[in-house]
Amino acid sequence: MRGAQKILGIKRMPWVFLFPNLAAVLFFSLLPVFINIFYSATGSDRLYPADRPYVGAANYETLFECGSYLDPSTCSRDLFWRALGNTLIFVPVQVAAMIGIALFTAICLNRDIRGRGFFRGIFFFPVMLSPVVVALTWQWILQRNGALNGLLTALGLTPVNWLVFPNSAFFWSVFVTVWAHMGFFTIILLAGLQSIPRDVYEAAKMDAANPWRVFTRITLPMLKPTLLVVFILCVIRSVQTFDELYVLTGGGPGSATILIVQYIYEIGFAIQPRNFGLAAAASLLLGAVLLVFTLIQLRLARGKSYD
Repeated sequence: MRGAQKILGIKRMPWVFLFPNLAAVLFFSLLPVFINIFYSATGSDRLYPADRPYVGAANYETLFECGSYLDPSTCSRDLFWRALGNTLIFVPVQVAAMIGIALFTAICLNRDIRGRGFFRGIFFFPVMLSPVVVALTWQWILQRNGALNGLLTALGLTPVNWLVFPNSAFFWSVFVTVWAHMGFFTIILLAGLQSIPRDVYEAAKMDAANPWRVFTRITLPMLKPTLLVVFILCVIRSVQTFDELYVLTGGGPGSATILIVQYIYEIGFAIQPRNFGLAAAASLLLGAVLLVFTLIQLRLARGKSYD
């Protein structure tokens, strides 16, 4: 290090330590983005760039070629718009359920209860499981001859095809993904709750404030920065949902639970002939929407902090 310092100087030495991380980010993050941009502007089912002809914005035009954007059947790529519609419904429902349940759980685990450490581990345990393991476990529970129908049969009730009907399949898709990832956001919210000074709660207790007033006037306002982080992470994670639903429902029944990421995977890798350009264009549109959404949220949060 002394030799490098003599050659580069003290001011350039931080770059020596930053270079490995910067190289990894460039190679594994930025370079694939530029490759994706190139593929979105080319056609053919050939994999190698030299074999792909330039088509400009034709892939984007194909995605947006619709008679009516409210009717996916009038679009040349109707499955893309069905996946987009499912995503626009899935994300708000899942995010609201995820944050609501995670916040409630974090508040409960923040109390002085017996076995608090054990319950924290229990709620975080699903996060450590592979998404495929989670999906296979719940598929075994929800299938026709699964554990849940076995329980219903034991109670004298009629078994239900939980994953056959669109509405029930969509409900269980939301339920399973919330169950699998709730623990991660619970831990973040729990850390935010523990950073709130106890003196504030003691002062509210001396003023005889009821629990709801304490929650709305103390807990929520002081938890807003943490909630913003959780909200952004939750939205990004929700939009990127793929593994659990692909194994649990396969996007079915029909196209009832197919989301945009699964569409990108299938059009680019699963369906023959593979259309890398169309998949790349759809993924770039998804990334642009997430980037704009995140910037808007950060801008709004910064404006509120200045107020």
